[in-house]
Amino acid sequence: MTKLKIKKGDTVMVIAGNDKGRSGRVLEVITNKNRVIVEGVNLVSKHTKPNADNPNGGIIKKESGIHVSNLKVVDASGNPTRIGKKRDDVSGKSVRYSKKSGEVIK
Repeated sequence: MTKLKIKKGDTVMVIAGNDKGRSGRVLEVITNKNRVIVEGVNLVSKHTKPNADNPNGGIIKKESGIHVSNLKVVDASGNPTRIGKKRDDVSGKSVRYSKKSGEVIK
């Protein structure tokens, strides 16, 4: 299992595929499949039977996973960037930073 540079809550931009150019917040990271579920991106139609939540059933739109290689993290200035790691001067902990602007990503 590989360590992914994208975390839950990050804002990411899609750089390849049908949703290229769209961005959204990461809802879930599936590490064993190298996939990420992004809010409002890669929507699929799911047919549902009637149940307690949806008494009529029908077709609902739902986010599906997208491969991490098709995503870039968006930094505070709104630009898609690659992610690097470095030691923080103050606390000495490892932090993620934007390779484009050099600023730390929260």
